[in-house]
Amino acid sequence: MLLGLLFFSCTKSGDNIKLDPVNVNDAGQGKNIIFLIGDGMGLGQITAARTVNGGDLNIFRCGITGIQSTHSADKYVTDSGASATAMSCGQKTNNYTLGIDINGNPLETILELAEKNGLSTGLITTSEIVHATPAAFYAHQTNRYQYEDIALELIGKGVDFFMGGGKKYFSQRTDSLSLIDSLVLKGYEVTDNLNLSGTSKMSAVFIAEDIPLKYLEGRGEVLSEAVWIAVNRLKNNEKGFFIMVEGAQIDWAGEENDQAYLMAEMLDFDRAVGKAMDFAEVDGNTLVVVTGDHETAGFALLDGDITNNTVQGGFMTWLHTGMMVPVFAYGPGAEEFIGVYENTAFYYKFLKFYGF
Repeated sequence: MLLGLLFFSCTKSGDNIKLDPVNVNDAGQGKNIIFLIGDGMGLGQITAARTVNGGDLNIFRCGITGIQSTHSADKYVTDSGASATAMSCGQKTNNYTLGIDINGNPLETILELAEKNGLSTGLITTSEIVHATPAAFYAHQTNRYQYEDIALELIGKGVDFFMGGGKKYFSQRTDSLSLIDSLVLKGYEVTDNLNLSGTSKMSAVFIAEDIPLKYLEGRGEVLSEAVWIAVNRLKNNEKGFFIMVEGAQIDWAGEENDQAYLMAEMLDFDRAVGKAMDFAEVDGNTLVVVTGDHETAGFALLDGDITNNTVQGGFMTWLHTGMMVPVFAYGPGAEEFIGVYENTAFYYKFLKFYGF
């Protein structure tokens, strides 16, 4: 359903938004971070998922809330590459780029900093592992669609655990290189499922040759299962870990204007949040942060029935929108995520948490 559009003027790129400074020299407050990104997830998607799930979500187990602004350096409406780069690197950049500033200079990501400081790292997604959001945590590219180049960057990073689709960019390359062999030589157990042997310290799980299945098509519980496996594998590093988890197909469902697809992906993502919370509540040293990288499709709630757990949603567009998105946090350092801030603030809040 197409809704009426309202247009508002705004100041350039949020230049008038003032952020509270973060002292990155403060001592770290905790040990582990699980950063969960619902790609395309805004307040409409969350409210609808809450309704169809009987009035509650694991997301709400986080006691701290905030709001972030998502615009990129060159556009009011961001793409996933620019928004994920802002969160992973602390700088606004141009749409369709990864891990670089507006002049094309590489930026050090929070995942790379974690590795440099001896922490374990993980990347988990229901998209291809070389897709924009996970790639922004390890790659540095002027074009987010250079998937084979992005795959080359990943195998050199030493990420301890990763799961996603896109195996063909490692095994069926135009340059005839076998990056699967390279991963094995680097000590990875490479598999197409989560039945890991446990004999290797590092794991590469490819759940699809290309694009992973939708949840409604039988993808199964791989997202939440991967979170549980990853935290229990990486927790043995006494220095801690950083894990990024993406519910990627929330965005794709919005782009298809498909409410059933959207709700299935939202609830799948929320189950992954539940696994992160289960671990954090017992561990006591883990910060869980949940947000979207942007909102997709202008999803609005036109009607609903709380008794029957149903909603009637409408889509304003099939594109991303410029709406601000909510942030939820739990654990040591969670209070840093209260308030209204730019998406670049995540990077500095993570630095403060680790004491880097």
